[in-house]
Amino acid sequence: MGAVPERIALSSGERPLKIVRRRSARRFILRLDDEDDAVILTLPRYASSAAALRFLDDNRGWIEQRLDELPPRIVFADGVEIPILGVPHVIRHRAESRGHGAAWLEPGTLCVAGDPRHLARRVTDFLRERARHELGLRARAMAMSIGRRVLRISVRDTRTRWGSCAHDGALCFSWRLILAPAAVVDYVVAHEIAHLKHMNHGARFWRAVEDLAPGSGAQRSWLRRNRARLLRFG
Repeated sequence: MGAVPERIALSSGERPLKIVRRRSARRFILRLDDEDDAVILTLPRYASSAAALRFLDDNRGWIEQRLDELPPRIVFADGVEIPILGVPHVIRHRAESRGHGAAWLEPGTLCVAGDPRHLARRVTDFLRERARHELGLRARAMAMSIGRRVLRISVRDTRTRWGSCAHDGALCFSWRLILAPAAVVDYVVAHEIAHLKHMNHGARFWRAVEDLAPGSGAQRSWLRRNRARLLRFG
């Protein structure tokens, strides 16, 4: 296939264009990357560059509409409001930590000390550690309640799933869950803990999730509606 440009010109400006060639694809598939607003085009194995460019041109209106619908990007900066377990907190830079460490919580405020140039990284570090703590507390308590044990818990910046459970009891979660309401966090933890008993998504699995986190259907719906918003923090 000939060259396809690395960027696509739109009315809102140029955007990155990522081309993915997949042998199993039977048609062109177009989507947006919530992380960097890139346009991602999946191509069938033998699609030509000319056909790809025509497809992009035919779907330019769809791309523009989807970009307009994306939630605004929220950069971690002094004065910006972010949710922590669903509770609004304003990020405030403090010249000194006074024994609190690099970042700490006060009522309605996430305080960050040190060089302002490092504020965004320190906010992210704080949220990751807070997520590890909160998810760990919930996971171990839920596992104990069903007679199971958690081997270890890790947090990452996963983009395709909120949590995962390995056969050996190792759990992994997205740190961005700390930005969601507490009930949503409980649901995601319950989903992975239920996998310690049922490594499938059958009826017994979903009953176990509901037992661990009542109202799980509503929380699952919240995550679907707010996925893009959570991914655009930081």
